[in-house]
Order: sequence, then C-alpha cells, then structure tokens
Amino acid sequence: MKPFAYRAPDDAADAVRSVADDPNAMFLGGGTNLVDHLKLGLVSPDLLVDVTSLTSAEIIGLDGGGVSIGAAVRNSELAADQRVRTGFPVLSQALLAGASGQLRNMATTGGNLLQRTRCSYFQNVSTPCNKREPGTGCSALAVAGQEGPGWTRNHAILGASEHCVATHPSDMAVGMAVLDARVRVLGPGGERTIPLAELHRLPGDEPERDTVLEHGELITGIDLPALTGRSAYRKVRDRASYAFALISVGAVLDIADGAVRDVRIALGGVAHKPWRASRAEERLRGAAPSVPNFRAAIDAELTAARGLDGLDGGNAFKIPLAAATVTAMLRDLAGEEAA
Repeated sequence: MKPFAYRAPDDAADAVRSVADDPNAMFLGGGTNLVDHLKLGLVSPDLLVDVTSLTSAEIIGLDGGGVSIGAAVRNSELAADQRVRTGFPVLSQALLAGASGQLRNMATTGGNLLQRTRCSYFQNVSTPCNKREPGTGCSALAVAGQEGPGWTRNHAILGASEHCVATHPSDMAVGMAVLDARVRVLGPGGERTIPLAELHRLPGDEPERDTVLEHGELITGIDLPALTGRSAYRKVRDRASYAFALISVGAVLDIADGAVRDVRIALGGVAHKPWRASRAEERLRGAAPSVPNFRAAIDAELTAARGLDGLDGGNAFKIPLAAATVTAMLRDLAGEEAA
C-alpha cells in the first residue's frame, strides 16, 4: 500500500476544502469499500480526509411523515430505526439484505451511496478495465489473449456501453431510489440537493465516473418524503447471504378504487446505477392491479434489455428473472386487491 497522509478536520466545510484543493485526496467515512480498494491497489490517494464525525449521525422525523438521515448514520442503525421499519419497509429490508452485520455496523449512509460500481475485473489489477484505467478495454466484453467475452453472469442487461458492463452493488441505493430520496451535498461552491435517481451515472464513454458529484463534494444527508402505499424489497442471488444481487427489486404500490393510484419500481443488479423502471410505472398507473398487467408493464420496461455472452454462460437469464421477480413482488404487494 502506498503511504498517504491523514487529516481529521474540525468541520465539514474544512474537509471539503481539503479534498477540493488536492486532486489526489479522498474522503474517509466507514471505509468498508475504500479500505478494500487501498489494499488491492485500486486507489492510491495522497491524502485521506476523515469525515466520520463531521456529518450528522441522527435520523430526524420530518413534518408529514418523512425522515432526514444524516450521512454518518450507520447502516445497521438505519435498518433498525422504528420510523424506517414501519414507514419505509423497502429501505429497511434492502439494508438487511446487504453485506454482513459487521459491515452494516461500520458502513455509513453517505458512504454506501458512493461505493464503486464494480465487477471482478475491476478488482483484479492484472486485467484490463476501462473503469479502473480508462482506455485499456473491458475484460468482461473481450478478454485479453483470447477471442470473445469473459465472465458476465453478474453484469448489466440495461444501460451498459461498449466501455463498461459492471453493475451497481448497493441494495440500500435501490431502496432509496424507489422512495424518491433526495441527497444533500456540500461542495466548494456551497450546498445543493440532488434527486437520488440522478446521483449515479450510466457508463457511456466515461465509466470511471460513478456519480455526478464533482471532486470535493461531500454527501451530508438524505431526505425521504412520506410514503403512501405498501413497499418491499426482494433480492435474488447465488447464495443466501453475503452476495451481490443477480436481480433485486424495490417496489411501492398504492391501490385505490380498484386501480393502481401510484407505483414505483427500482431494479438492482441490472445496470451501472439503480434502475428506475419508469416505463413500467407509466403503464401501470391507472390500470387494474392484475398479474397480467404487472407482467406486461415489466416486459415493456425490459424491451431495451440485452443479455451478454460469457465464459460462464452469460447473463441473458437475468431478463426473464427480472420480469418474474417484479411480477411476483407486485402481486404480493397487491394481495387480495389484485384483480
């Protein structure tokens, strides 16, 4: 590991200035993702600026039933908070589906949102990776020294590019995406608020950029508006725990007078960012809450999905798996109200 300097500023504004003034400086929160990448040699900052105690570690109820979550709130505390469990079950369930209890005790809310979109090739410094080293190639799409793709089972089916097909790993981010969360950010130019759905990027021709944040911008909190309707999170993975999602679904369903009054669907494990299924949502609003309607809506969303060939058989199976998982999730949320 390359030696680096460490600084613990007195306030968030000082931390922002420290990072903004040094192009090779990084923030340090819980460190559950960053420390791994330091050990693997994926990053080599000159300076780490500790922000663990500089943002709020509180969950505050808002008028109308929403909540404000400090960036330093630990994932385990957020999942266990009674207001989150009862008012936003999709978020609590998503948090408990992610990582291990030990990691949740360390990981912060702000840091969870900023964990790197990645795949096994990104974490293997002996292989080409456009995300790690722009312009070197994508080993998932073309393995050096052989013709054809590499291992692609866990890779993207939506929103990918010729430069990167990695998927975003956060369960929490999928839960927050479906809740219309808003992210509060402090940067060199002051404060701004970003809808969570706009925080993360698709790879395009700059796969090295995971988010729209500028260097030196620090997440200080996340706000969730009050939720109407039922919500839940479901994760499909290769083993029962400690595994990233093959497919995950966060959904909110509100039914009134025999029709879908509101629906929100977000998918994980399918794209470079949490994928909001806006086309499916549009088709379902005002429609009868029936299994055929649920399936038709998600099938319409997935018309843009593309499976990848791979040494492991590829990931085309994710398309029908996503359709089946979303349909089952909405059916369960509708319960006896399903037509």
